[in-house]
Amino acid sequence: MVATGVALVATIAVVPASATAQPGPSAGGLDRAELRAALAAVPRSGAPGVLVAVRDDRRDWRDAAGQAVLTTPRPMQPQMRHRIGSITKTFVATTVLQLVDEGRLGLDDPIGQWLPDTVPGELGAQVTVRMLLNHTSGIGNYTNAMIDSYAAINQMQVTTYAPADLVATGLAMPPTNAPGAGFNYSNTNYVLAGLLIETVTGNDAATEVQRRILRPLRLTGTSFAGTDPKIRGTHSGAYFAPFGVRDLSEFNMSWAWTAGEMIATTADLNTFFRALLGGDLLSPATLDEMLTGVPMRPELPEAGGYGLGIYSLPTPCGEFWGHDGAVIGHLTFSLHSRDGARQVSSGINISHYQAGLPDAHPIDIAWNTLLGTAICPASEVGSRSAETLPQLPRVTRMPGNDAAVAVP
Repeated sequence: MVATGVALVATIAVVPASATAQPGPSAGGLDRAELRAALAAVPRSGAPGVLVAVRDDRRDWRDAAGQAVLTTPRPMQPQMRHRIGSITKTFVATTVLQLVDEGRLGLDDPIGQWLPDTVPGELGAQVTVRMLLNHTSGIGNYTNAMIDSYAAINQMQVTTYAPADLVATGLAMPPTNAPGAGFNYSNTNYVLAGLLIETVTGNDAATEVQRRILRPLRLTGTSFAGTDPKIRGTHSGAYFAPFGVRDLSEFNMSWAWTAGEMIATTADLNTFFRALLGGDLLSPATLDEMLTGVPMRPELPEAGGYGLGIYSLPTPCGEFWGHDGAVIGHLTFSLHSRDGARQVSSGINISHYQAGLPDAHPIDIAWNTLLGTAICPASEVGSRSAETLPQLPRVTRMPGNDAAVAVP
């Protein structure tokens, strides 16, 4: 049996809860009845619980459904903190790009200039800062080597990993492509980005993200976990489907570090992306660089592009920007219109429920329907066919793990 990886950018059409219904009672463009119906369908599809924050212009809707914990009756709540996995990359990329704005490093600097002992020789001279941030470095993805069995997950839960060791694992793997030649998602890139922040600033990476982003935006529900296995504050359980009702919300996240360690609320994610896309965190020129993407699927370039820590997806309601995140037991999506007026951030408290399944799981279909209802209301898409609706990634992987996770 295998648990499929999810960085395969996708195959599931996002279909609004009702493709032809007339808009019901709403606040501005938010059809709350339609959103509630789509939200309620996610636990019915098999997910323990789901939380969501939707914004349309100045109007917010936050809600949750299902159970936070499987072993006791405890409902999911919209303000709960959630492990956001690879959405961490957008925070880290923004911090690196602020250093670019300050003239302290350049996007086309070779990383060997800054990390000569970590990435020495020809590779350090060829791979640039930009290649780390848009996943074109060709450096292997260390989580593909790390996560190869159920036993590995048990070991990861209680182990503290040094960033240098994570990088060494990635560098020891065969390269996926020549530097700059193509997109291949690798968590190793973002551990190197964290080390780059520390080298340039002299501070640890989490401190810099907090000082530059979390504190100014008052993101009080967002943090780096460090080696603390607990999620501080109200949160749900975290369920790895093959492990049944075992709660994995206590987990040493040092294995993900600046590639996927962060915790946040859905409301905080909307605030962050609204500030980022609104130009509050980067200069216009640097934001343009961030939003210039490379195809995530070279054979289908219209499927979306990966910029610098953020990706774009085409939809009938315009281009949306954001990221997804996946860790053991928690999955998250955060998607936003370019002007920041329409936003959705949502999480569920189960992962790897697709083990051994060749097709979309009912959870995928229901959750993607919720996301589609938020970004493309039925009143806007009318009778469009499913093929024309947003195509979102299937979220079943560890952050960025394209390889199958082998299990006994």
